Amino acid sequence: MIHFIEHTTSTNDEARDARYNHLDAIWSDSQSSGRGQRGHTWHSAEGENLTFSVVLKPTFLPIAEQFLISEVVSLALIDTMAEFAIECRTKWTNDLYAGDSKLAGVLIEHSLSGDTLARTIVGIGLNVNQGSFPDDLPNPVSMTQLRGQRFERRELLEHFLCNLAGWYSRLEQGDKSLIESRYRESMYHLDEQHTYAYPSGERFRASIRGVRPSGELRLEHEDGTIREYAFKEVEFVLPHKQ
Repeated sequence: MIHFIEHTTSTNDEARDARYNHLDAIWSDSQSSGRGQRGHTWHSAEGENLTFSVVLKPTFLPIAEQFLISEVVSLALIDTMAEFAIECRTKWTNDLYAGDSKLAGVLIEHSLSGDTLARTIVGIGLNVNQGSFPDDLPNPVSMTQLRGQRFERRELLEHFLCNLAGWYSRLEQGDKSLIESRYRESMYHLDEQHTYAYPSGERFRASIRGVRPSGELRLEHEDGTIREYAFKEVEFVLPHKQ
């Protein structure tokens, strides 16, 4: 079910309310404290884009396999964009890219119960009809900029929820190998040499070779060694910053 709220601090905060059930979506055009990954603020022109959260209850999923939720969400986003003739890829961990520009960002927050997940909040900001962005944002793009037309946002949200339900059902049924292989195929710069940076700022060249079920990025360095990196241990250097 889709719940529209005119104003909230953040849809992820709102989605923590126990009254929301599995696959409920909380959508708001105005967030006073919308947030993205790495502590960033999510910028969105009011009434132009989709900023929403979805509640999941993956109680069957071990904590060690929690990244499968990110993979399912990413695949649902890619399938949704394909339905509107936009080809996208996933920039690890789960940003949505069209070419070298960011179309959507995802922030996933888990609650745990013992060794399994209990409740997951999936926050998504999708650039839909915004025609221009602040100059200080590195590489944003919107659907309308890509396609030259405006889109009906509720229709987009309904398509995404349908795709998410489909991929989530595959996860419940244990079809993890398909999810993992499809996610790998969708990865931005897969098997290509690219520049990365450590938190210190030191840069290096490496190629993506995949991702572990627990979410670590597998990079093959120029000396042939393969190393695994957790979130915040490494980041892409965007092409225009190389």
